[in-house]
Amino acid sequence: MLEKHSESEVHVDKVEQGPASSIAFGLERLGLIAVRAPIVSCIVLLALIVGAVFGIYRIKIDDSLSQLFRSDSREFRQYEEVTKKFPAEEFDVLVVVEGKTLLERNNLEKLRDFVTDLQLVEGTRGLVSLFSARQAPAPGKLPAALFPAELPEGAAYDKFIETVKNNEIIRGKLLSEDGTLALIVLSLDPEVVGSNKLTKTVGDIRALMKEDLGDTGLNVQLSGVPVMQLEIRNAVERDGLTYNILGILAGCIIAIIFFRKISFMIAAAFPPMIAILLALGALGWANFNLNMFLNVMTPLIMVISFSDSMQLTFAARDRLIAGQDKFTAFKNAVLVVGPACVLTHGTAGISFIALQFSDSDLIRKFGEAGLAATIIALVAVLSLVPVFGVLFVRNEKVFAVKFQGADAGVQALRNFCYWIAVRMVGRPGLFSLIAVLFVGGLGVIYANLEPRYRLADQVPDKRQAVAASDRLDAKLTGANPVNVLIVLPKGESLYSPQTLQTIAEVHATVEKAAGVGNVWSLETLRRWLAEKAGSADVATLKEYVSVIPEHLVRRFIDAEQDAVVVAGRVPDKDSSQLLPIVDKLDTELDAVRKKHPGYEVAVTGLAAIAARNSASMIEKLNRGLTVEFALVAIFIGLAFRSWVVMFACILPGIFPVVMSGTVLWAMGEGLQFASVVALTVSFGLGLSATIHFLNRLRLENKPGVGSALAVERATVLVGPALILTTVVLACGLVVTVFSDLPSLRLFGWLSAFSMVMALVADLFILRPTAMWLINLHDKLQGTDKPAI
Repeated sequence: MLEKHSESEVHVDKVEQGPASSIAFGLERLGLIAVRAPIVSCIVLLALIVGAVFGIYRIKIDDSLSQLFRSDSREFRQYEEVTKKFPAEEFDVLVVVEGKTLLERNNLEKLRDFVTDLQLVEGTRGLVSLFSARQAPAPGKLPAALFPAELPEGAAYDKFIETVKNNEIIRGKLLSEDGTLALIVLSLDPEVVGSNKLTKTVGDIRALMKEDLGDTGLNVQLSGVPVMQLEIRNAVERDGLTYNILGILAGCIIAIIFFRKISFMIAAAFPPMIAILLALGALGWANFNLNMFLNVMTPLIMVISFSDSMQLTFAARDRLIAGQDKFTAFKNAVLVVGPACVLTHGTAGISFIALQFSDSDLIRKFGEAGLAATIIALVAVLSLVPVFGVLFVRNEKVFAVKFQGADAGVQALRNFCYWIAVRMVGRPGLFSLIAVLFVGGLGVIYANLEPRYRLADQVPDKRQAVAASDRLDAKLTGANPVNVLIVLPKGESLYSPQTLQTIAEVHATVEKAAGVGNVWSLETLRRWLAEKAGSADVATLKEYVSVIPEHLVRRFIDAEQDAVVVAGRVPDKDSSQLLPIVDKLDTELDAVRKKHPGYEVAVTGLAAIAARNSASMIEKLNRGLTVEFALVAIFIGLAFRSWVVMFACILPGIFPVVMSGTVLWAMGEGLQFASVVALTVSFGLGLSATIHFLNRLRLENKPGVGSALAVERATVLVGPALILTTVVLACGLVVTVFSDLPSLRLFGWLSAFSMVMALVADLFILRPTAMWLINLHDKLQGTDKPAI
């Protein structure tokens, strides 16, 4: 019986003419337009490819650390206002120098030479280091530098070092309490940070690190927003090349192994490659920026398009073996498999549309780009597979004779699929019950996953920036800023007693807040003058502010002097740990707001934005995924015009998601942005196998044909292509494990795992469920009218 199912394409040809209604409403016939004039189609394609190449060159990289939280919310607008008024943090390179011998005289001299050389780096506006500290000022004079031109020696040097370690300005801020870590804050020109000049500037800094401190035994690392952005930019460019090469190679290798004919490999693998090129080109012309999510667009397009190109090629190949000519074979393949291809792209499109409900501009843009890529991939696959098949397949009669009795690879897969199908339809009720209980149990585990987010997840963790930030977390209370913005009432002076009192109270509140350290503001200078110079009058304060370099003043006072910032730093913890710190600080500032009602006091900064918004955004995406389950099931049911199909696709669609969530739970992970987006997209893509099987079952489920036999036939005819495409798709997605970006690695392996679980669900859940529902339909209807 197996041989009859696997090779009887005469039977397939008979069922190709019915049923009359198409589940894709005739949209699959778009694939027949290009094949009518294949040469002209290739000329048009060549023109489109040229245009796409120019479009790809237009794509820019969005390396902003705030990209995930970019939205029209009040909190983000406030954050943007702060970064415009006080832009220092966006342009600061943090140089972290660490070692037990840091404060030895020889090393300290070399460190000072290094700091001096840093000021000469092109693009530097200024810097702050422990050498910026000053001595107590004499009355009427500017304070002298804390570090003399010639460092003392012997016992005098030891006494001097104790003075340095106890200096209020640098202790715990620019120098760790134990004197083993120093922080140098290098302020870059905004034009440099936003251009390709950043690569050279950071390269020059690294060269000086090696030249000036290479023989000191000190460990020197770079962090800060510009360095993180550069590492993100480099990782995105490098990953894009990796994904393109490895994903394409995987598709080509597997296609040539099983098809054993280059022409079929071209028909199956080249349309997805061209779909990638056309989609990326279109995104470039539409001014999309490449970022941490759009960087996976290449493997996603491969996933979307390769599945259907393999199904079409398999269908045409079987028809060629059955004796059809190549024009008829590829035309019939489009008519039979094409509707399922349209529907699979439709479900993928719904997945991307679901992302539009996110509060994040980045995720919404990803959804828009994915939807556009899905449409382009559908047109490319439906059009190009038959065109390439007609142009490149030669000697089809010789091919048919050769493979009618020697198709070992595909036949082995068919044997495996038949073995599974027979067992699944044997006791459909029992297996369906087991599936319901199993998926329900996994769903309970999935429901207990908690939102997780860390800023470091956006940054390459195999580079210096994250390692340097970890050291700052350990020795200087953290590298991530949490700022309190104070906006003065209209007409109020910066140096009025009321304003200075407000700043002082906010500063004191931030200092006392648990988990926040390294606090700086105008109050820091005022306290220092009061203690060291014995003068707290406003005139002295204004005088010192006027002589401080402008790039330092702009860290705390805006150019119009109508707003100030009290800056603190926190470690890079999970948002669930940071949120209580931010909320408690905000609550404690209520006393200042009540006492000074005219002053606007707001907690902001990237860490605060992340802590407040990440959990709610992830939860909203997760709820959207739940809604997507219902929408996709209804969509597929309406397309097939069958309630049996609608209910049959629910369990196989949910299983990959809850199974992946269970794996995350077992690993001690929560739901991150990358994981919930991966699950949202994988749900839509994973239904490809389900739709192709149900489409084939629809053609097989005819009056007079038992439902068990129909399920077996559909499994044998569709199963091998589903297995091969799953392997290719998983390979195309899992290449992201080579990324330096933690979020992309998570996205990649989780998506690949979900695809494999989708195949498992299709083989072991969909078959018995569909069989049980068909039997139920037959009992309820009391007729032999097909259930699907």
